[in-house]
Amino acid sequence: MSEAEKEIIVRAVVDRLSSRFPNAPRPHIAGIVGEEYESLADGRIRSYIPTLVEHEARTRLHREFTSETSQNVP
Repeated sequence: MSEAEKEIIVRAVVDRLSSRFPNAPRPHIAGIVGEEYESLADGRIRSYIPTLVEHEARTRLHREFTSETSQNVP
């Protein structure tokens, strides 16, 4: 996958997750998505990378921001 394709994928995933997790800072989301992309970039079946990246990043964000929200509730 070219660098341009990677940027398009990462930006699209960050956009979707930013709307789903409005309390999460966009740079934080971008960092998580980037980490997940890099962990899967060497995979053999490249067509699933965007889906897998989004799934793993969403799971991490859900864990972080759901527990943070529940801790702030009295």
